[in-house]
Amino acid sequence: MEMSPSRKFAWTWRVKEDQLEAYVEMHLNPWPEVLEEHTQAGIRNYSIFQQGNQFFYCFECDNPDAAFKYIADSEVCQRWNAITSGMVEGSFDFNEPQPIVPMREVFYLK
Repeated sequence: MEMSPSRKFAWTWRVKEDQLEAYVEMHLNPWPEVLEEHTQAGIRNYSIFQQGNQFFYCFECDNPDAAFKYIADSEVCQRWNAITSGMVEGSFDFNEPQPIVPMREVFYLK
C-alpha cells in the first residue's frame, strides 16, 4: 500500500538561550493581525511545540509556496519576523529562496 502525502509542513528551529522567555511570550500572546495574515495565506492547524530551546513547527497548507510569498509580502508579518528572526539560530527571512528547511514526512495516518 502506497502512502499519500499529507498537506502538513514541518520544521525545527533552535531559539537562542537568552531569547527563550521573550520568544515564548510573543507566541503565547501573538498579534491578532499576524494570526489573520497566516489565515489569509492559507495556513491552518498551526502548532508550535517546545522542548528546551528546540521548537517544532507544524501546519497544514494546500500551497506552502504561495503561503510563504503572502507572508513575505505582508507588512505586519515583516515587522513580526524582524523581531523574532533575531531570536532564532538561523534566519527565516521569507524573501530568501528557502527560509525554512522542511522536514521530510515519513508517515501519515489519516
